[in-house]
Amino acid sequence: MRLNQPFTGIPSFLRAPIVTELAGLDADIAVIGVPTDEGSPFLPGSRFAPRSIREHSLRFVGDEPGIYDPQFRRRFLAREMGEDRIADVGDADILPTNVVASFANITDTVGAVVRRKALPVIIGGDHAITFPVVRAFADAGPLHVVHFDAHLDYMPFVHGLEFTNAHAFRHIRAMEHVAGITQVGIRSLRSSQVMHEDSLGDGNRVVTMREFRQFGAPSVLAGVPEGGRCYVSIDIDVLDMPLVPGCVSAEPEGMTYAELRDTLIALAGHAEIAGFDLVEVNPMLDVGTGVTSYLAAHTMVEFLGAICDQPGWKASRHRLP
Repeated sequence: MRLNQPFTGIPSFLRAPIVTELAGLDADIAVIGVPTDEGSPFLPGSRFAPRSIREHSLRFVGDEPGIYDPQFRRRFLAREMGEDRIADVGDADILPTNVVASFANITDTVGAVVRRKALPVIIGGDHAITFPVVRAFADAGPLHVVHFDAHLDYMPFVHGLEFTNAHAFRHIRAMEHVAGITQVGIRSLRSSQVMHEDSLGDGNRVVTMREFRQFGAPSVLAGVPEGGRCYVSIDIDVLDMPLVPGCVSAEPEGMTYAELRDTLIALAGHAEIAGFDLVEVNPMLDVGTGVTSYLAAHTMVEFLGAICDQPGWKASRHRLP
């Protein structure tokens, strides 16, 4: 038996089997990298996050299957990791400078996973990628979207711009299968009044950090029907600036890690999570230990653990024919 230290081997997410033929995918969870940052108008580098986050995810792999949490004295994801129910399906095919074709490839890749009834777990990339990801659920029924971010990402389509990381949720709101959007953690002074008023005018729920600090997770759950299908998009800059040095768009007065984790756990217990992404980690800006990539992997692992710990998940998951 190999020791498999984190610095050895091919860095698939949580050292999951690598599956590149999606037509034969037999897994409950499919991890997809989307290594593009052409939607970032300031500094590039988040295209390298899928690789970096995968590398740091190896630090959670031990001698026994699953993730042991000493605070709960329990092991999470034991079945999913022990029985190879997590697959790393590689990266969507990105065509540099061809955003439209890259987005089509992203939608096709995620759509193939959705059709195989696996839970898509997306590693970005900048936040522009959430638009083609959510588009992939068009034939899978109504969906509520919960968007964790310091920014609204609701920029009007002006100056010929429509595919930046500031436009994604204006695209998403126009999709027929998206029943509603809840935007959580909003606080940036670089958000415009037009974006805020347009988001509210389109029927979205905007939970600012001030409101979140006052009411906590219930302010998020209020926008999602109990038991409803929910897609979750996590911009790493929803966390407070000192926690995420490897993020170009970090802002002060953000969430603590515990606040984000506990809200994600509450969401997992309240709704049926149809998929989630984590975006805007920029390894080129990170400190030497890669703390932002590590924190991203940590967030994904804990959220997955909460999702797979739900009675509905345990009751419904079975091997595909």
